[in-house]
This record gives sequence, C-alpha cells and structure tokens, in this order.
Amino acid sequence: MTLTRYENTVSSDLNETQAVIDVAQAAVAPQPLEPGKVHVVALGRGEFRQIDLTGPEHTGIPARKSGTTVVRDVDSFLAYFDKHGDEESEVYADVERLSITAVVDAHTSGYPRWGGHRLELRLRQTPAWSAWTSMDGKLMSQAAFAEFIEDNLVDLVEPDSATMLELAQSFEATTSAEFQSSQRLDSGQRRFLYTEDVQAKAGSKGEITIPSTLVLALAPFEGTERYKVTTRFKYRLDRQQGELRLGFKIERPEDILTAAFGDIRTLIDSTVPMAVLNGAPAHR
Repeated sequence: MTLTRYENTVSSDLNETQAVIDVAQAAVAPQPLEPGKVHVVALGRGEFRQIDLTGPEHTGIPARKSGTTVVRDVDSFLAYFDKHGDEESEVYADVERLSITAVVDAHTSGYPRWGGHRLELRLRQTPAWSAWTSMDGKLMSQAAFAEFIEDNLVDLVEPDSATMLELAQSFEATTSAEFQSSQRLDSGQRRFLYTEDVQAKAGSKGEITIPSTLVLALAPFEGTERYKVTTRFKYRLDRQQGELRLGFKIERPEDILTAAFGDIRTLIDSTVPMAVLNGAPAHR
C-alpha cells in the first residue's frame, strides 16, 4: 500500500507540473515563425511538432538554380556564363543543330550536381542570308530578278553594286524584248542578244552581258562577321517564246554555315575556362 501511494503521488506531481507548463505556454503570445528555418513547436502535454520552413514556397528563394536560358549571340552567351558558370561547368558544341549548350551545374569529378541549369546559344540566320538562300537555284523573270538585285545591292562585292544596278536596270528596260541567242565569252561572261521591236521589219537589236559569278559578303548568323559567298549565274532561254529567265546558285552554302559555326565555337573555347566538347549534353 505504501508503494502505491508513492506512485500516485509521483503521477500527481507530474500532472501538476505539466499543468503548470501548459498554463505557462498558453500565457505566451503567439509568435510568427521565421521563414528559412526549422522550428519545433510545443503542442502541450509533452507533445511537440517540427515545422520546416526552409522550402522555396516559404522563403520565396529557389532551392537551386534551374531552367534553360536561350541567347542569340556570342557576347550574350559569354556574359551569362561569366555570371553563373564555374570551372566545373560543361560546354557542348553541336554542329548538326548549330547550337552551343552550357550545363552550368554539371557533375563534378567528385560529386554529382543537378544538371538542370543550362545556357543555350541558338543561332539565328540574318535576313540577308535568308533572302539569298531562299532564292538559291530558282529562276526568275527579268523583272523579278532585277527587283531582287536592286533590293540586295548592299551585299554585292563583285561586280560592285553600281555595275549590278546598271545590269538590273537593263533587264527592267528589256522585259518586252525577244531574246534570241546567247554566247559564252572568253572571260566567262555570257552575252544575250535580243530584238526590242519584233513587229517591225528590222527590229531594234541589242545585247546584255552578264558575269559568270557574283561574289557576296554575307553574315550567316546574327552577331557574326560577313563571309565571302560565291554564286554562279543560272539562266534559261526559251528561243521559241523569246523569254529569258535568270537566277543564281550559291556554291556550297552549308560549308559557309559550318565555317561560321566553327569560328563561334573557337571564340567561346578561347574564353571559357574549360574545353568545349563536341556533341550534346545528356538529356535531363
């Protein structure tokens, strides 16, 4: 009986102590929990709860950098990489897609990282390059060809723009003429003979000579230097109709794109602290 009374006394004392604690806790004014920390909250009667407020939904700060940023020129690529990259970042050059990708938080040799923060240089072709390549290999009427040359005189190197403007005006002035023959000259140029007034007994005759090639200066991608581009004149003369159609063929345009991309890769490779890898990063 004595032991039982002792146990009852201890239990009673504990209950009274807990009651005092509960009363003290109830008397404390509620306090806001600070974001960014892990808190332990007393619930009373010896119960506690852990509350984790370190997540981004509480702090407003992402747990890590993630996402893919797309830029259009080398300067923008290097500026972003200089801000976020480190010596463990990886850079890949994909010549098939004409793009360069940096995995800013790539795995290190000692421990893995997320690989979810990326930077991609997606090259965009210039309007001038698109204009010439869109007409590559296509034959146009005299008027359409003359208009195209006039609209793109700034890209011409050989013959110069003044010479090509004169040639374009000659084609515009002879749209109603009947072209009868063509002759290849020793210089490689081609001479076309025409008659302007085919109704007259002796029509007014004339000739137009075109160069065998055109040399252009074009920047394939935005933010790059201009490259030498050689085109060969193409034509088709319908002697029955007296109709002349003109165009040009760009010599190996894919090689120019590859060379321009190679120069971009070399520039980035000489600036970032790691070697640029040939290929593409692993899929996430």
